[in-house]
Amino acid sequence: MIGKRVRLERIINRNTKKTVIVPMDHGVTVGPIPGLIDVSKTANLIAEGGANAAIVHRGAAMFGHRGYGRDLGLIIHLSASTNLSPDANKKVLVATVEDAIRIGADGVSIHVNLGAEDEAQMLEDFGRISSACLFWGMPLVAMMYTRGERIKNPYDVRFVKHAARVAAEMGADIVKVPYTGSPETFREVVEGCAIPVVIAGGEKMDSDMDVLKMVEGAIEAGGAGVSIGRNVFQHENPTAMVRAISAIVHEGKSSEEAYRVLRENLEG
Repeated sequence: MIGKRVRLERIINRNTKKTVIVPMDHGVTVGPIPGLIDVSKTANLIAEGGANAAIVHRGAAMFGHRGYGRDLGLIIHLSASTNLSPDANKKVLVATVEDAIRIGADGVSIHVNLGAEDEAQMLEDFGRISSACLFWGMPLVAMMYTRGERIKNPYDVRFVKHAARVAAEMGADIVKVPYTGSPETFREVVEGCAIPVVIAGGEKMDSDMDVLKMVEGAIEAGGAGVSIGRNVFQHENPTAMVRAISAIVHEGKSSEEAYRVLRENLEG
């Protein structure tokens, strides 16, 4: 498993055992939204801020090769659907672990919607990708959500901790789930999962402090970091926002201290 350990150190800080990941795979789902018009430019901005890794589809990775600047771990997303589909919750595999290896990726990610009509197929795909990752020594990030007719509240800790546990049971190395709203409830998610748990950023929030308080709560609960997209790459200054988030994740700063870091970078 030496290959997997080496690659994991490119996406998880070896000292803090935590990570700041910025997913930028939204172009397939919703098109060229602000912040992702030029993926390579955004990659440079978040790398400068200290992000550990970015998640992109293989096409974005090919034209977004970085030959300078800080290191940035590369995670290739293997799942896809578009918001034009009659069922956007149905995620299908559009790339393989072998594709990611040829591109030079440090990890791969998949998206699974528990509770969706096609849950069974997504779990089958998860198992197949997990086996390939085990064979090749490739880290696997599982984006786990609960979506469907039986899911009244996708942030309910009962559902979120179940989703996180499925990822661990299926062989993922990192699981990404929604934040449940408080350190107390999110601690239940972390305690029931044997792998690092990172939080999703969700929709663009109204204020930077809302984002930082969410990050603070997740870390307080024992979370291993974040996987935040829109609230980073659509920020007026993605570099500054990543620095503020990293201050909480890697330095243990409070949300108030991180907000000061953000303001200093915006004003500096």
